[in-house]
Amino acid sequence: MESLVKFVQDKFVTKKEIPSFKSGDTITVYYEIREGDKVRTQFFKGLVIQIKGSGLTKTFTIRKMSGTIGIERIFPINLPAIQKIEVNKKGKVRRSRIYYFKQLRGKKARIKELKS
Repeated sequence: MESLVKFVQDKFVTKKEIPSFKSGDTITVYYEIREGDKVRTQFFKGLVIQIKGSGLTKTFTIRKMSGTIGIERIFPINLPAIQKIEVNKKGKVRRSRIYYFKQLRGKKARIKELKS
């Protein structure tokens, strides 16, 4: 059964060229929004708090602060609406899923930046 699913994914799902990123990185995702007949591009800039799955079914979660409210959004890697992904900052974290980041406020909610 798994080989059948893998065959269908390889045959019909188009792979996108995306930059490599990991948890703790700040990225901007540009994606299309369809409203009736109109199509517009919107961006979502935030911190990657987790990457889940493998292969074509991989998803990543981004968290951004809008005022004092945290907003999280889950994107599949191969979502057709994604136009491009930009990596703004590389962060240094010890864990692959940084859920603890939700409870941090102020100066504690900063992540050290990797100099590349």
